Amino acid sequence: MAFDARDKEIALDSHVRYVDTGTIGKVLDIKTTDGVDWVRIDKTDLWYRASLVEVLDDKDLNKRFDSGGDDELDIEALKEKAEKLENMQMDSSVAEGGG
Repeated sequence: MAFDARDKEIALDSHVRYVDTGTIGKVLDIKTTDGVDWVRIDKTDLWYRASLVEVLDDKDLNKRFDSGGDDELDIEALKEKAEKLENMQMDSSVAEGGG
């Protein structure tokens, strides 16, 4: 049994977000090594420390509907959004104060 950054239980097939980069994916596997819980995410096929991911609720997920009417998680849109946030640059002149 593994728990996320908010102490929610992580289950296989649940969707999680890695808090450091915003990477979102479905949990494929869970393991414990030397007392540390790990989850493997489908989108990257990498292992993440369970305490550094957040389980996503339905309200956290951005859904789109295809022509078949089935719910489909819009992972690409979420990844794009996270990428834009990561690539933002701060300009030193933006926050100049008057005086």
